[in-house]
Amino acid sequence: MPPARGGREPEGRATGPNDRTVFPDEAVLAPASRAAPAARARPDVLAAIALGGMLGASARYGLARWLPVRPGRFPWATFWTNLSGSFVLGLLLVLLLERFPPTRLVRPFLATGIIGAFTTMSTFEVETALLLKHGHLATGVTYALGSLVAGVALAYAGTVAARAMPYAGRPRRSL
Repeated sequence: MPPARGGREPEGRATGPNDRTVFPDEAVLAPASRAAPAARARPDVLAAIALGGMLGASARYGLARWLPVRPGRFPWATFWTNLSGSFVLGLLLVLLLERFPPTRLVRPFLATGIIGAFTTMSTFEVETALLLKHGHLATGVTYALGSLVAGVALAYAGTVAARAMPYAGRPRRSL
């Protein structure tokens, strides 16, 4: 094959529109006008997420008021919020994706809205940073690693628990 434009050999066999040879750096630097249009958010889905978010954030606020945290101490409220949210999200997604018929609003309302607003990555990051900044290294590292490990384990436990639940309906969908 003869060299393409400017005497350069193309890397790989990528093709673009009209079967012309595409160089890897051209694909990265392609003008935005060639990019696929972004999907538009639907107002009903956004409303479902917003309503769920209002409920999830209110629940998180209530838990934070019930378990106040003193400076330099382990942030139990955020820890339990994120861990319970991880478990519920694992459980919920398996039930929604494998057991129930697909709907357009239920998953955004429950998973993105309620659980997304109930759990809090930003507060977790700020609390970890403040613990480390103020010299509470052991507490900060324990909190960060404990949240990560326990969160992943509980999300997995939620999926296992959902799949272990008896179900009399039609066979579950596989992903």
